[in-house]
Amino acid sequence: MKTASALSVCVLLLGAGSTIRADRADRTVIVTSSNAAANQLLVFDTEGALIQTVSTQGQGGVGGNAGGIATLGSTVAVVNFGSQSVTIFDRGPQGFRVGQLVPTLSSPVSVAFGHDHLYVLGTTTVESHRLHESAVDPGADGVVALLRGDGSSAQVGVVGDQLVISEKSGVIEVVDVREGAVVGSPAGVDIPVGSDTPFGLVTRGSNGYVTIAHSDEISLIKNGRLVALAATGSGFPNGPGQQAPCWITLVGPYLFTSDSPSHTISRLIASGGRILLDVPIAAHTTGAPIDIVADGDLLAVIEDNGHGQSHLTQFRIDDNDNLVQVVTSAIAASANGIAIVSQK
Repeated sequence: MKTASALSVCVLLLGAGSTIRADRADRTVIVTSSNAAANQLLVFDTEGALIQTVSTQGQGGVGGNAGGIATLGSTVAVVNFGSQSVTIFDRGPQGFRVGQLVPTLSSPVSVAFGHDHLYVLGTTTVESHRLHESAVDPGADGVVALLRGDGSSAQVGVVGDQLVISEKSGVIEVVDVREGAVVGSPAGVDIPVGSDTPFGLVTRGSNGYVTIAHSDEISLIKNGRLVALAATGSGFPNGPGQQAPCWITLVGPYLFTSDSPSHTISRLIASGGRILLDVPIAAHTTGAPIDIVADGDLLAVIEDNGHGQSHLTQFRIDDNDNLVQVVTSAIAASANGIAIVSQK
């Protein structure tokens, strides 16, 4: 990335145990992880208050990735990079609690749910674990070695009967899924020469949208092929673009990218087989926006403010599809990942 890519997010911890304000136990919340040596799930409400902390029973330490947290209903998966495991949380009347620890074959950086499986992207492998309601088989039913496997893994997502994976050292790849399990060998997606540093991705159906940060591009991957490529840099005809769209989320017809070096969020339109830059600067951020997530009319980002100082900032998407900042929360540890768990 054109700026430091490590996720430096600070979190004001309420304590080592698990606490929650009972009157907020069933609300829509935003979750992240402290990413510290003693990793914790951090739960914020939509008013910006930190309402719960729960130990993951693992070690953090990951950076420069997205999708370090995945959700399926009230189930939350969190990567523990340093201890080579994924923690599965369940949400109940008293908030979140640890359901189980799932060991992984390489240090995990990103997770995704799909096809009754949990998919774990590590530094050298991607693996699949079968789901049984909220329980996850501790043993993988499929393991595939990455094309590069050089520690630059960024994110994994589910596209139809495949996974799409980004490795920042220059590869977008797809892996086949059979009855939910990963199989075979990864196939590289042909991208133009000079398209440098694939980073974040978001998926819907058989479409995968992958940022190519250093080239200021957004790609559309479908059936293992590049079918569209949109420039987001200053030469784009719709107006001045922003540097290095690093991470990406999707809500309705819109793609929102966090442009870390520019300290901005951009809005694009995903229309059929095309991607169009719509609003180059949909919002400004105080720090470098890194991981980003959206659900309904709520969008949230983690901002890296440098020197170990970061924020969780929440926006509302108004009736005109504009971003309106509503609250920002100072956090004080090197956090990783972000997800929204909707109100029951």
